[in-house]
Amino acid sequence: MIYNLGSINADHVYRLARLPAPGETLAARTYSVGLGGKGANQSVAIARAGGLVRHIGAIGPDGRWMADRLAAAGAECAFVAEVDLASGHAIINVDDAGENAIVIYPGANRALDVDHVKQALGQAGAGDTLILQNETACQVEAACFAREQGLFTVYSAAPFEAEAVRAVLPYLSLLIVNEVEAAQLCSELSVTLVDLPVENVLVTLGAKGAVWYNTARDHEIRVAGFPVKAVDTTGAGDTYAGYLVAGLSEGLAVKEAMRLAGAAAAVKVTRPGAADVIPTRAEVSDFLADQPSE
Repeated sequence: MIYNLGSINADHVYRLARLPAPGETLAARTYSVGLGGKGANQSVAIARAGGLVRHIGAIGPDGRWMADRLAAAGAECAFVAEVDLASGHAIINVDDAGENAIVIYPGANRALDVDHVKQALGQAGAGDTLILQNETACQVEAACFAREQGLFTVYSAAPFEAEAVRAVLPYLSLLIVNEVEAAQLCSELSVTLVDLPVENVLVTLGAKGAVWYNTARDHEIRVAGFPVKAVDTTGAGDTYAGYLVAGLSEGLAVKEAMRLAGAAAAVKVTRPGAADVIPTRAEVSDFLADQPSE
């Protein structure tokens, strides 16, 4: 079982020719609302990859449709609490190149309490996985409890805050960062990646692929990306993380899981939207079948 302590957001998406400069007002070409949040995106990705995932999170009374959509995607939602606070939401601007600029309101995502999280993880143990991100409350408590229970614990360090990463590092099995986050973290902590106090670090490189560092063995694994025409990069990193964790959970070797995750992210960026358009395992398999073997 994969447990995901993760955010649930309503994504308000505006498509523009280009992203606005400071002080500039632009008219959007289109507007849509969909399921998002790094946590929800990752749970959907895990489920569509074929993994069993229990989502631990919170919504307000305005967010029941999001929990329903998350459940419909295949995530177990018995521990999605409803609190007396507005649900989280994101304002997402996307330009013609598929790049985005995002503002997040955490809302109910920060209203979780430790007892609720521990109850959700109560039957977890060795062989199970916990994934979490920096969009909810109780990250440190959940990571510490998971470590005590023997879980493989993964932290997707976004939105990036060096102190948030520092707080959970002692309890992690795998840290996932992108290139910019990796540089910021090393600068803040005055270390190199291989000196971080965590056994495994995965750095995503966008279209260039990703690299996995096993810091304990001083070993790295590189997997190239897949060339595609990007339409919308929103949720690409979450798709990667969800598919990676699902692949590792089912017993794939690290390199195989990275290739699967990279393919899923490549398919995702060809589609506008976030959680609602994350590809299924069958779609990713079809995509991989058309790619040259490594």
